[in-house]
Amino acid sequence: MMRNYVIKCFLFSIFTLTTFAQQPKKPTASEIYHNLESLNFLGSALYIAAHPDDENTRLISWLANDLKARTAYLSITRGDGGQNLVGPEIRELLGVIRTQELLAARHTDGGEQFFTRAIDFGYSKHSDETLEIWNKKEVLGDVVRAIRKFRPDVIINRFDHRTPGSTHGHHTSSAMLSVEAFDLVNDPAKYPETAKKYGVWQPKRLFFNNYWSFFNDPDRYAEADMSNIVELNTGTYYPSLGLSNGEIASLSRSMHKSQGFGSTGRRGDQKEWLEFLKGDFQKNKTDLFEGIDTSWSRVQGGEAIGAILDPLEDNFNFQDPSAMLPHLLKAYSLVSMLKDPYWKEIKLKQLEQLILDCGGIFLEAVANTNAINPKGEYQLTIEAINRSDYPVSLRSITTPDGREIINELKDLKPNVNFSTVVPMTSQRMGTSAPYWLNEKGSLGMYKAPDELIGLPDTPAAEQVIFNLNFGRTQLAVVRDVVYKYNDPVKGEVYQPFEILPEVTTTIPEKVIIFPGRESREVPVTIVAGRDSINGTVQLNHPEGWKVSPPQQLFELDLKGSSQTVIFNVTPPETQSEGYLKPLVSLGSRFYDKELVTIDYEHIPFQRVLMPSEAKVVRIDIEKKGEQIGYINGAGDAIPESLSYIGYEVTSIDPADISSEKIKDFDAIVVGIRAYNTVPELAFKQDILLDYVKNGGVMLVQYNTNRRLVTDKLAPYALELSRDRVTDENSRVTILEPNHPALTSPNKITQSDFNGWVQERGLYFPNEWDEHFIPLLAMNDASDPETKGSLLVAAYGDGYYVYTGLSFFRELPAGVSGAYRLFANLLSLGN
Repeated sequence: MMRNYVIKCFLFSIFTLTTFAQQPKKPTASEIYHNLESLNFLGSALYIAAHPDDENTRLISWLANDLKARTAYLSITRGDGGQNLVGPEIRELLGVIRTQELLAARHTDGGEQFFTRAIDFGYSKHSDETLEIWNKKEVLGDVVRAIRKFRPDVIINRFDHRTPGSTHGHHTSSAMLSVEAFDLVNDPAKYPETAKKYGVWQPKRLFFNNYWSFFNDPDRYAEADMSNIVELNTGTYYPSLGLSNGEIASLSRSMHKSQGFGSTGRRGDQKEWLEFLKGDFQKNKTDLFEGIDTSWSRVQGGEAIGAILDPLEDNFNFQDPSAMLPHLLKAYSLVSMLKDPYWKEIKLKQLEQLILDCGGIFLEAVANTNAINPKGEYQLTIEAINRSDYPVSLRSITTPDGREIINELKDLKPNVNFSTVVPMTSQRMGTSAPYWLNEKGSLGMYKAPDELIGLPDTPAAEQVIFNLNFGRTQLAVVRDVVYKYNDPVKGEVYQPFEILPEVTTTIPEKVIIFPGRESREVPVTIVAGRDSINGTVQLNHPEGWKVSPPQQLFELDLKGSSQTVIFNVTPPETQSEGYLKPLVSLGSRFYDKELVTIDYEHIPFQRVLMPSEAKVVRIDIEKKGEQIGYINGAGDAIPESLSYIGYEVTSIDPADISSEKIKDFDAIVVGIRAYNTVPELAFKQDILLDYVKNGGVMLVQYNTNRRLVTDKLAPYALELSRDRVTDENSRVTILEPNHPALTSPNKITQSDFNGWVQERGLYFPNEWDEHFIPLLAMNDASDPETKGSLLVAAYGDGYYVYTGLSFFRELPAGVSGAYRLFANLLSLGN
């Protein structure tokens, strides 16, 4: 019963901390007990898959919380190529969001998180294509690095390495890389740089996490060969908690909000099946760690440490955890003398945190601002308190590079707060940003400094070291410098403390369309990163374009203030495209970055430095109609894109849809996955179809064939499939060259399908009523031709259009042919 109580309190604290992920941990006695149990388990497991949300949170939670194993998830990519259900961010910015969602998931289920440099470049139909784009040698090296650094006893693959071409190429590739790395990590001649840095390592065994659907089929289960299958029951139920491991896992999986993976917890026995692939297979088919010593006896000199720590579990004092301090400090001294560098580092870190937690030691370093410039100054508020009776003193506070902040012995008397404010000057020249975005990479791989490869996030901009004395034992406790403020509603709010440029710029419109030779005014906003700056800004442009004036002066008094200047941009006579790039000059220093903020409740506040630029496209485009109604779906930038070519776009609240309110629109566009994510559409579909019948144009973008809110997606029968064309350069055949959607007001030709990005489209219909006319045919190499990418049906006096073409990617990317085709679809009947 005591164990259930402990788990209950521990999980409560984890769930609370997930909501306030940037706040410092303030553990309960029950969480301290849980961490003590983990301290006494010397074993590790690594789960490997391709993307955020691929991981089996149920198994990760079971490994971390039931077995107490050090558990991590290696996601090969950051999910940059997926869709976003919470906002308009795609590509790199979506990768930042999904990185933080994975970290929130691991905070919930108790695991750790790692990545490679591979980019999620979109759906891939074969591992051959995936590994070519990823650069197999580099990404395999990253997997080898992760294994050597983490040193797992057990590796578990989410996907099957033996099925190339049958599923997402990223999925299969993740398993293939894991299987190959398993045989390389113990060879110092393979990737010798990481062998030298981390040493070689040989995991004990490698598994494939077979899907539950296979073994939950009674007939298939009865016929399955179970000789090499490990069967686990991860459905542990805790009566005093009222939660199962499956419910914990659902809370973790529900962190993947940008993917719409909110999950309902499951109860009762839950089986997981692991197929043995390589290594030493155990006789006990329910014990992943059989034959692996996970006690302190595993390391030389560990028996004496175990003799101190093991009894603490049986005699844990929930009323006063500080009673353990003498024992923990003695163990700390012994662990610091271990010859095994891996377990020494891991267990010293765990012990340090336990010592601080048992003593109620709170240490914090808070800056008076959320950002400074390189080499900038700030005020730092130091707080330290000892909330136990054990004698603790603060010997000094230093920086990692050895500078002294405080060099005066301070006795931390029981429950007496020590606080002081000191001036600080940063020694850093660089700026804060997701490290994998600092340099331009390739299509398939990010660039990163060697020391940062694999880390889930960028290290803190500034740190301080609290040098503490616990009697004769000295601890050097590192704390990140943070920023916090009080919000009238939320209370204490934490944000990262960052180093940002003196000035940033932005062009609000990321794609600027020039349908003719007329000039356009292009605003450039300059934002001050410090007080009192003045300089010049110029707008670099592609060859053949003209910008006036050549440069402009600006002056800003206060940090955070902004000024907008206007440039006049004239396109060339013929079709052309390129980028406008603001460049700011402050004396001899130049700045060319835009500061993007990402602020969602479920992840920490993020600021990302991106190249400041806007794509300019000179195209010959005409349109009919002016007023477009837009029903938002899973989040995209189509409304802004349509406004760039002169449409007036009005967002339609699905709950307010009525015949009267929509009758004056020239066309209505339904956002991506709206019929998967907007329940109100189930009750408004008849009104929308009546709008079409009365002469309107309704353009519906792609939906998945799962969890549709209505069976009546269209006025005629229409069946969605998983058909997709992932090669953005695949040949497109125009089936109906004389159809008005392809002739008016713009003549669509093969050239309009040049320059598309990431893919042609996805989730095409594969069956439809004869009223639908397929306009295009396309396919990936070696795949059969599909004709469902663009279907148009006359209905009454109007037109219903269903398309799986990825306009949500193409329009924000400024693909001229996609704009011309979209304008034609909106112009039908006008």
